[in-house]
Amino acid sequence: MSSSSSSGLTFKLHPLVIVNISDHYTRVKSQTNPPPLTSTSATVNGVEHQQQSPRVYGCVIGVQRGRTVEIFNSFELLYDPSTHSLDRPFLEKKQELYKKVFPHFYILGWYSTGSDAQESDMHIHKALMDINESPLYVLLNPTINPAQKDLPVTIYESELHVIDGIPQLIFVRSSYTIETVEAERISVDHVAHLKPSDGGSAATQLAAHLTGIHSAIKMLNSRIRVLHHYLVGMQKGDIPCENSLLRQKKFQDDFLMEYNDTLLITYLAMFTNCSSTMNELVDKFNTAYDRHSRRGGRTAFI
Repeated sequence: MSSSSSSGLTFKLHPLVIVNISDHYTRVKSQTNPPPLTSTSATVNGVEHQQQSPRVYGCVIGVQRGRTVEIFNSFELLYDPSTHSLDRPFLEKKQELYKKVFPHFYILGWYSTGSDAQESDMHIHKALMDINESPLYVLLNPTINPAQKDLPVTIYESELHVIDGIPQLIFVRSSYTIETVEAERISVDHVAHLKPSDGGSAATQLAAHLTGIHSAIKMLNSRIRVLHHYLVGMQKGDIPCENSLLRQKKFQDDFLMEYNDTLLITYLAMFTNCSSTMNELVDKFNTAYDRHSRRGGRTAFI
């Protein structure tokens, strides 16, 4: 299905796109195949069955300058695998939102996960041709291969080939380079050199971090429940209404302080404006006085 591309385009891929696709796949996989399963296979009735990895879909955005295509970012798409169709209203809404933030970015194509391009992928590819007449396809292989040195990312273009006398669109591989900006280089370098400070494993450090976050969220939830219970009881009349408790004095003091600071800034701006106006008026009097003096007049200006 794939061969080398002959379009002559140069593709530059930013690390943020790879991180986004990887994050999208990890979230969907954790929801589809939750713990405690620790491998991609399960045993049912004594027979080992391989778990099918979920596929994720999204759009890649960026810019094209001449023959150079630079992929900066991506966003997720809603896809129905039974009908091989995209949620177009969702896609159009996301495109509109991204246009407001990144007006120079355009939809360059789409992404998915898997070991290789499939026949059904061409349906999605053709569906995006009304947005981009020649979309590209970024495929991330989530399978871990310790012996692999290259990034498990492949970029495909589509070309029209005549096969058995019938013109057909097929996917062709395209080469690419990784392009980074300063912020991406710092982030990638930080993640690559991140090591546990206590000598433990990275998994141990992550577990401790997530446990801390869980405890903080649990405590916040309990305090919100207490406040909610108190307000509901006050609304029902089970608890006497205390306006002084609802209007905390500290909040009142902070509010008055902020209010006074705002008024002070407003007054300072007014004084500055008045001072500027007075300076202009004095300059006009001085200019008129100088002109009158040069003419030999005797009228005094105060």
